[in-house]
Amino acid sequence: MDVRRAAERYPGGETAAGITTRHAFSFGPHYDPDNLRFGAMIACNEEHLVPGAGFDEHRHSHTEIVTWVVEGELTHRDSTGHESVVRPGDVQRLSSAGGVHHVERNAGPDPLTFVQTWLAPLEPGGTPCYELVRGIADATPYAIPEAGALLHVRRLRTGERTAVPDAAHVYVHVVRGEVRLAGERLSAGDAARITDAAGDLEALAATDAELLLWEMGNGG
Repeated sequence: MDVRRAAERYPGGETAAGITTRHAFSFGPHYDPDNLRFGAMIACNEEHLVPGAGFDEHRHSHTEIVTWVVEGELTHRDSTGHESVVRPGDVQRLSSAGGVHHVERNAGPDPLTFVQTWLAPLEPGGTPCYELVRGIADATPYAIPEAGALLHVRRLRTGERTAVPDAAHVYVHVVRGEVRLAGERLSAGDAARITDAAGDLEALAATDAELLLWEMGNGG
């Protein structure tokens, strides 16, 4: 298990434009050949946008982009004709496939925080697609078959436990609260990268907590 602390993330964004970003993986000017990906995951960015701030139209290709809003509302618009407002509890996925353009903004009155994960597809190309799942439940894993990955959302009360998936690669991101995992105490923004996770590994909530658990196979 490789623990990465929130403070170790690479800084990014554009403060003058109201955007603060923290990158978990090698990104832009922060090139680290030893931190390019984990399983299918090639990026896990924490984004903080003040009201009115956002990312102007830009292009993605050959990437599965999954967004989880922590607080506030994210307005999304893309070149496939989809426009939506993503709120806490929703899972948004943009499969950029052969290429797609999109815009992301905080059009609401409150600060926006979201976690965005990029996954490498098993096969390049294809037709872009979009999906938005409203209010996903804890017991419902969200599948990204194009990347051979599953997302598990866990909301725990203090003292509750949750099993870590038994998989070749598991990425645990703490959205809020604190948990104990294999002797480590993880706080908001911390992450653990687990290789060949054993079936008896559990996360224990030291406080009320929210976790994103990514389950990825050897194909990622």
